[in-house]
Amino acid sequence: MSRRFTLEEAESLLPEVERSLREALEQRRRYDEAEESIQSVARRVTMAGGSFVDRGAIMDDRARRDSSAERLKGAIEEILTLGVLIKDLDIGLIDFPTLFRGEEVYLCWKFGERGIRFWHGIEEGFRGRKAIDRDFLDNHEGERLH
Repeated sequence: MSRRFTLEEAESLLPEVERSLREALEQRRRYDEAEESIQSVARRVTMAGGSFVDRGAIMDDRARRDSSAERLKGAIEEILTLGVLIKDLDIGLIDFPTLFRGEEVYLCWKFGERGIRFWHGIEEGFRGRKAIDRDFLDNHEGERLH
């Protein structure tokens, strides 16, 4: 089910979105660290033409990586379940679908911003962000689609 939000509805979800996004970013960092550790061991083995490997450490790294992957997936699913779109996980770019003068557009929020202050057309993306003004506030609407 797709959802469209008013600015007020979208802003009311920001604490939940931000919490889940923070968790996703942390789990991605942990995943990347564990993966780098695994790859580092693989490079050492390759360069040395084979060597003794601490299997316990590798298994721990794999378990850490896999656990982080599951937690990352869960955090992303929490966000998507709200009807919110993740546009760029690396920078924490989130869009909330809405209607402006009958046309679908996105309320745009980036991790670290104090609130939702911008919107853009669905084809414009982050570079096309426009400040939310009185015209936008008076002519946008949210709705739940079936």
